[in-house]
This record gives sequence, structure tokens and C-alpha cells, in this order.
Amino acid sequence: MEKSIATLDIGTICSSWNYSGQRLATGLVNGTITIFDTTDPASSAFNQTFKFKVNDGSVAKVVWVPPEYGDAIACICSDGSLSIWEEVAEDNEPVQWKQCKSFGGPLDQVLDSQFGNSQSSLKLTVAYSNGLVKVYEILDSMNLKNWQLQAEFQNITDSVTKFGKGSCSSASISWSPQISEIRPASFVLGFNSDTPQLNSPKVWEFDQDHQRWLPVAELADPGDKGDQVYAVAWAPNIGRPYELIAVSTSKGISIWQMASNPDPNGRLSVEKAVTFPCIDNEVWQMEWDMSGMTLATTGTDGRVRLWQSNLNGVWHEQAVIEPTT
Repeated sequence: MEKSIATLDIGTICSSWNYSGQRLATGLVNGTITIFDTTDPASSAFNQTFKFKVNDGSVAKVVWVPPEYGDAIACICSDGSLSIWEEVAEDNEPVQWKQCKSFGGPLDQVLDSQFGNSQSSLKLTVAYSNGLVKVYEILDSMNLKNWQLQAEFQNITDSVTKFGKGSCSSASISWSPQISEIRPASFVLGFNSDTPQLNSPKVWEFDQDHQRWLPVAELADPGDKGDQVYAVAWAPNIGRPYELIAVSTSKGISIWQMASNPDPNGRLSVEKAVTFPCIDNEVWQMEWDMSGMTLATTGTDGRVRLWQSNLNGVWHEQAVIEPTT
């Protein structure tokens, strides 16, 4: 029997789950963030513990900072701002959520951001409406205020070519969930823009020797590289000899297999495993489960769909969750 574990406020439009701390953060259309915690782990019920205003507009996205860096969230708002809020307890004062950093704004609007870990630092990738990608890093895990700009580039495979400022309506970033001394830090990024060269999802990898980010794979067929990208999602890898990355465009959902080891030219070979056409349904959000075996998607039809592959590697729609009236 299904049981409700939390009651969300009317106007909730985004959420983020903290697996480590068993906490839920939600964003509302009125610019408010709500934090839910469980007071009784045995009951699995969550209650509101904090509620605070972050913006005069609506909250478009909320995401938790990796748990080893404390209890903090980043939120993108409708005015294009990105702010980081940290849960702090000072002296004998009650625990509060305080803003410790902000990025973007009306002139350089943030479309998406995602945290990524490496062996040396916490990183934050930010995609802007002008088509630029910026990677920030923080070296002191105890200070979430001191972010440094590590790199700035465009989402193109030819590092020599430079395009003018693009006009992008959305972007999607997904970091590799794996943290390894062998594999460098990497993420996948795609844009929904009027500049075809920016759109196709590209995997970016940090070259430690030369201290720069390089494109090592492109997740699009030759004729589809200009397709506008709605969402990307990099699957956790538990023992697979290859990586799985899901990409959503106007043509549907594609799941790509990417080699774990580069060829002599430093590129990672890719192969499309399957494409699910999405008729009259644009998929704008995707997320893998913790095992990397099930992909959850949702879009304009209001349904949540679960996708899995069988033992023969054949992908299928495993379940559809209908919205409540």
C-alpha cells in the first residue's frame, strides 16, 4: 500500500534529495526554499524543519552540495541568479540557513549548475544564457564563500573556433558520479540554443597535466548535432566496463554507451544503445537510481516513466506513474 511520507507546499516546482543526510529540499514559485527532515527514522515520515526566502522570483532548481562539504544547497531562480545557502549554527543562536555566495544575474543569467567532486577539490559547473560554461572550484572545504574561477569556455569540440554570444533558453549538466584517482573529473553538458554548435551534449574531462578542460566525446549522431538538448543524466557505474549517459532532445530519449578508456587521440568512443521517441511529450528532467540500472524521466505530459534494460541489454519502459488529479 502506498503511503505519503511528506506533504509539499502548494506552489512547489522543484526538489532535491540528499541521500546521505536523508533530507529533502524543495523550491517554490514564491522564491521560498523548504527543508524537510525525518524526526523518526522508523516512520519514514518527513516534516518541515526550515523555510526561508531566497528570491523575489520563483525557484527554478535546487541541488544539494556533496555531503562531505556540509549541509548546503544551491538554487537557481527565475531572474537568472544562482545562490548557495549554508546551514550554520553560530554561538548560542538557533540553526539558520544563510547565503554564502551568489553568481549570475540579469546580464549573465544562469541556466543550470551542478556540483562535482574531484580528488583535490569541490567543483561547480555553471552554464549561462550567453552560451558560456564556467567551472569554479573551492579548495577549502570549510569555507563555501571562497569560490575561484578555474575555467571558462564554450560547449564546442573545436577549441580554436570561437562563436559570438549565443542565445540559450536552457542547459543541462551532469557530472560523472565516480570519484577516482585513475579517472579525471568529467561532466556532460548540452544546450537548448539558437547556435547548433553549442547544443549537442559533449563530455568534458579535466586534463591534469595541462590544467585545462577538453572535450573527449560527443553524444549525437552526425545529423543530430544541432538538435536542442533538454536534459542529460550520467548514470552511476557499479562494475560496468562502460559508462551510460541519457540524453533528451526533441526527437526523444537516447541512452549512450561510452568507453571508460580513451583512444590514442584522447577521445572516448560512444555508441547509441537505444532511442525512445517521445511523441507529444518533451522530457525535461531525468535521473538515474543509485545503481545506475533504472532511469526515471518526466516531461510535459505530467507522467513519470521508468526505463530499464533486461539481461540481454534490451531497454524497455518498465512503468508509468500517472499524475494525481
